[in-house]
Amino acid sequence: MKTIGAYEAKTNFSKLLEAVGRGEEITITKHGVPVARLVPAERRRSTEEFEALLREMDDFREAHPLDGLRVKDLIEEGRHN
Repeated sequence: MKTIGAYEAKTNFSKLLEAVGRGEEITITKHGVPVARLVPAERRRSTEEFEALLREMDDFREAHPLDGLRVKDLIEEGRHN
């Protein structure tokens, strides 16, 4: 991870954004103390990726039936263990 001072970050902001757009993470310091991080924004999933995720969840549910148990009961059981 790259570290850069606040003044340099201000004067080179567009270059820093380009670097972050390529996946880099940058820590910005003020008087040598980290005060902020520039990190890539989370990529939004496409409709196809989202639909594939839903299919995977459905497949998991079918492969792991609750056999009459309720999710609420399982949560409560977990709290008591």
